[in-house]
Amino acid sequence: MSIATVFPERYDAQLEQKINRVTTQFAEFSPPEIEVFRSPVQHYRMRAEFKIWQQDGRAHYAMFEPADPKKPVFIERFPVGSDRINQLMTPLLEAINQSERLRLKLFQLEFLTTLEGEALVTLIYHKPLDDDWQTEALQLQTQMNCHIIGRSRRQKRVLSQDYVTEELCVGDRIFSYQQVESGFTQPNAKICEKMLNWAVECSSELPDDLLELYCGNGNFTAPLATQFRKVLATEISKTSVKSALFNFAKNNIENVQIARMSSEEFSQAMDKVRSFRRLKDIDLDSYRFSTIFVDPPRAGMDEHTTEVAKRFDNILYISCNPDTLKTNLDSICQTHKIERFALFDQFPYTHHLECGVFLSKR
Repeated sequence: MSIATVFPERYDAQLEQKINRVTTQFAEFSPPEIEVFRSPVQHYRMRAEFKIWQQDGRAHYAMFEPADPKKPVFIERFPVGSDRINQLMTPLLEAINQSERLRLKLFQLEFLTTLEGEALVTLIYHKPLDDDWQTEALQLQTQMNCHIIGRSRRQKRVLSQDYVTEELCVGDRIFSYQQVESGFTQPNAKICEKMLNWAVECSSELPDDLLELYCGNGNFTAPLATQFRKVLATEISKTSVKSALFNFAKNNIENVQIARMSSEEFSQAMDKVRSFRRLKDIDLDSYRFSTIFVDPPRAGMDEHTTEVAKRFDNILYISCNPDTLKTNLDSICQTHKIERFALFDQFPYTHHLECGVFLSKR
C-alpha cells in the first residue's frame, strides 16, 4: 500500500465499494443483510515492516511502488501505523544513524505493537551480530523504552523478550495474548476485537463441543472456549502452538486441547484414513462435535476439509480471501444455509477485506 493512497476523507466511499463488491459476489447464496464492521481510519496497524535503504551514510525507511519496484520511496510518517509505531519511527532511526555499528548492513526493520503501547522492534542485518552490537542495542532499547531483537543469517539476539502482550475486550471480559515476533497476529487490533465479539455472539447458544482448524496463537480459541463444553483445536506451527498454550493458561482456559497438525491431516484422522502419533493422547470419540470454526489461509479450505466441515451442524468461517470463500461456499451451501454474514474492514485503503460467515445445516 502506498502512503499516497491513505486519505481518511475517502474512507466511507472506499468501504462502500467493498460492501457493493461483496454483496454482488455472494448474492447467489441469498445471505441476510451484511453486517459491516468499520476500521479506525488512521493508526490501526499494530505491526509494520520497512525496508532500510542506505544512502549517503544514513539509513532511511523505504517502500517500493509496484510500478517501479527498484526505486525506493523514503517514508517519514506512516499514518496507518499505530500511535506507538509513529512515536518510535523518527527517534529510533535517528539513534540508529548516530551509531555506525547499529546502522551498517541494516536492511529491514519491523515493528510489533499493542493497543496499550508496548513495542517490539526487530533489526535485521546482512552481518553477524557480536557483543559490541548487543551493548549498543541494549542502550537503544533503554533509550526507546521498547524491546529489541537483532536478526541476521542463522542468528537471533533477544535483548529482553521476543513478544508483546495484547489485551482485547470480548463482551465484558479482557483476554490477554502473547504475540511472538515470528508468529502470525492480526494486524488491525480493533477489527480483531470486533471479529472476536462477532464469533462469540454467533456461538452463544450452540450446544456440545467445538472443533477449530487453523487456531494460530489461540486468538479465537480462548473466547470461543467460554461458549462450549470442550474444544479441540489444530495448528501446524510449533511457534503458534506454544503461544496458544501460553495464552490458554494466562486466560484460565482449561477446556481446550491442541493437536499439532494441519487441517488436511486432521481431516484424514477424522475419516480414519491415517493414524497419527500426535493424536495418541487425544480421544476423538470423547467429543460431541456440533460446531466447526475455521480461519484458513488465503488459499481457503482444501476439498477434503470442506467435505469434513459439511458434516457439522454449524460452521463458523472467517475468511481473508473472498474469492476462496466463494469457492468453499459453492460446496458448503449445498448442505448449509447462511445465517449471518459479516464484512470486517481489516485493511482500509486496499482491496483486501475479511468476511465472517455463520452457517447452519439445512
